[in-house]
Amino acid sequence: MPETATMQSSAVERFLRYVTFDTQSAEGSSTYPSTLKQLVLLDQLVTELKAIGLTDAVRDEHGYVMATIPATTKKKNVPVVGFVAHVDTSPEMSGANVKPIVHRNWRGDDIVLPDDKTAVIKLADNPALREQIGNDVITASGTTLLGADNKAGVAEIVAAAEFLIAHPEIPHGAIRVGFTPDEEVGGGTTYFDVKKFGAACAYTMDSGVRGSIEMETFSADAMTLTFTGFNTHPGFAKGKMVNSIKVAADFIHRLPRGKQTPEDTENRDGFVHPYVLNASVEKTSVKFLIRDFEVRGLHDMEAMLERLAKETLAAWPGCTVAIKVEESYRNMKEILDTRPEIVEYAREAVRRAGLEVRNTAIRGGTDGSRLSFMGLPTPNVFAGENNFHSRLEWVSAQDMEKAVEVIVNLCRIWEEKSA
Repeated sequence: MPETATMQSSAVERFLRYVTFDTQSAEGSSTYPSTLKQLVLLDQLVTELKAIGLTDAVRDEHGYVMATIPATTKKKNVPVVGFVAHVDTSPEMSGANVKPIVHRNWRGDDIVLPDDKTAVIKLADNPALREQIGNDVITASGTTLLGADNKAGVAEIVAAAEFLIAHPEIPHGAIRVGFTPDEEVGGGTTYFDVKKFGAACAYTMDSGVRGSIEMETFSADAMTLTFTGFNTHPGFAKGKMVNSIKVAADFIHRLPRGKQTPEDTENRDGFVHPYVLNASVEKTSVKFLIRDFEVRGLHDMEAMLERLAKETLAAWPGCTVAIKVEESYRNMKEILDTRPEIVEYAREAVRRAGLEVRNTAIRGGTDGSRLSFMGLPTPNVFAGENNFHSRLEWVSAQDMEKAVEVIVNLCRIWEEKSA
């Protein structure tokens, strides 16, 4: 395959099937995966991987699917490389009864989704769409998300595996593929066995605009402040009651405005985000997401919240506060900076596909964040998904084919660079 050739794979056909599986994960579930319906697609993937020649494909008791593309190289020391994607879709929007629509040879007009005419993908609101004129744009029908996040990545990995099995003349080392549940609810790596996966590094196929390589994420903590007051009969409460709801409201009112909030930040700005409030007169807790690209920034914002809480208590005698900080994940750049070739090979793979490399930082997390700190350095590579978690989600068929090409290129490059 010439380095600039256009590949044709089964990625789009597979994707159009995969999105019809309802794999929505669920917050607060007591099971793993959080929804058993994810296992239906995961089991289907085992069947499909075996059918294309990955004979060791298996799903474990936690739902993880792993398989091997056998090496074709004669070299002895080619590192094992992995490719990972998640099957679950966001709890924020229904993933049931998805009806994918292929808008062939899209001409640049706004896309009105037929099952809800108020759902319109507007060119003016979607700068990335400008690059898709003449391409085949895939959407849902207007009442559900599409599921490109991350079934586009799943389809691309399976299609690349199929292509490599069909072309044993392409030299590459052993390649591991992995499909995970529950990424959208933060549990995608909970039981992931890095040792069993057996790769020296991996790439998650879970990014957006074509050509993008993401080697940096937010670092993240969760912080809970619990205000405890005193409850008594409201008819006899004078001088006794301390209403923790009012205390928490005063505290929230003291939060920064116009800065350090999700709605006021972009690029490399961090933020504090109150997102859950559990309230009663006696006890009220406020849960925060704390995000910054630097751990120092997390600590600074946590110290700011603690200071504001103490200032609040000074105005409400008789109330106390308990503060709990939990580490969520850390910026994978800390790990990837120690292995620069992992990201550089990805950039080279993108260039060989005839694309411009776009180095972007994720204002969020990815399975690669945790996997990197678990001993599996894992940057994120584009899958073509856009407007994820939304009825306005879309992906381009041509971007998906380019993602398959990048996977194949990466397999070749790791073989070429090995002694």
